[in-house]
Amino acid sequence: MNFFTNYEEMAAMILFGIGFTTLLLDRNMIKKIIGFSMMDSGMYLFLAAKGYVEGRAAPIVVDGIQSMEYYINPIPAGLVLTGIVVSVSVSALMLALTVRLYRRYHTLDIDKITAQVRKEEA
Repeated sequence: MNFFTNYEEMAAMILFGIGFTTLLLDRNMIKKIIGFSMMDSGMYLFLAAKGYVEGRAAPIVVDGIQSMEYYINPIPAGLVLTGIVVSVSVSALMLALTVRLYRRYHTLDIDKITAQVRKEEA
């Protein structure tokens, strides 16, 4: 793999790595949601980069050319669009749950929330 010709894939992997690290190491729930969104963006960038073929056009028949060698595959673009819709919904749900947790426990630190929940159960 040549890093200078595959810079889109490298950027996608770096974006995914930053998001994954943020998701694992940060205790703030808002930052975890941002990390999750960064991971999503990295995956979408990777799919879009892999789906693009230099010199080919969008799969819209023009001038009667129906040969597949002239068009890109539309499936990666469709997967990216579907994934974006799903991730926006998941992010909205996570943010709504985070707001509810903040209103109840007055903190966004997941360790403090866990400690308060254990106190309530005891």
